[in-house]
Amino acid sequence: MNRLLNRVPEITIFFWIIKILATTVGETAADFLAVNLNLGLTGTSVVMGGLLIAVLLVQFLKIKRYEPASYWAAVVLMSIVGTLITDYLVDGVGIALTTTTIAFSLALIAVFVSWYLSEKTLSVHKIFTAKREFFYWAAILFTFALGTAAGDLVAESLDVGYAFSALIFAGLIGLIALVYYVVKIDAVRFLKMDAVLSFWLAYILTRPLGASIGDLLSQPVDAGGLGLGTVATSGIFLLAILALVIYLSAQQRKQTMSAKRVGALPA
Repeated sequence: MNRLLNRVPEITIFFWIIKILATTVGETAADFLAVNLNLGLTGTSVVMGGLLIAVLLVQFLKIKRYEPASYWAAVVLMSIVGTLITDYLVDGVGIALTTTTIAFSLALIAVFVSWYLSEKTLSVHKIFTAKREFFYWAAILFTFALGTAAGDLVAESLDVGYAFSALIFAGLIGLIALVYYVVKIDAVRFLKMDAVLSFWLAYILTRPLGASIGDLLSQPVDAGGLGLGTVATSGIFLLAILALVIYLSAQQRKQTMSAKRVGALPA
């Protein structure tokens, strides 16, 4: 199957950059909407949840292959909604971060098991059907909720702090990348890590990394942050996402036109 028909993007450096930017926006935008605009957790959840459903409906019903604008809009909204789910359970209902971290871990495992039993693969390079895309987005949502809970657990409940938390999660992602790439060296083949496992572990960890960066930039100095606020932080990161999505959209148009010329895609 032609990779241009895949419904999700290739895993490139741009993918990881936008993913981290989106997770940061998820943390700061959720705080901005709930606190600064006085929507509260419930009001913000209803508004953002409605927008996410609308974008996903477009993604499933109108989009036939990966489109940067639609895809990354869904990821940003997933990040915000995933954050709100965790915040609601922790701050609204009073469930401990340890409990939510365990619960979301189990929920994510259940999604992966169901996905594999149904499709015999968890590869993000083979999202060609609506069913696989459904499992994909379900996994994405739970990675955001889990990452929010785990990030807050480390940074706040364990009193590690935002800056050190960011370093911890960045270090773990770096370790996963190192272990994945060193399998090419015969002397350390025993460290081999499956590509699918490597991807999903890194994907989960980018959420608390982005959340820690967002809190570090936006929170007041006396709370361990740099005091930029949620408005400035969200705005800077959203503009960065927009610039990259515009660039990727232009690149995709070039690839699509080239593929049509050689007959790889229908006109």
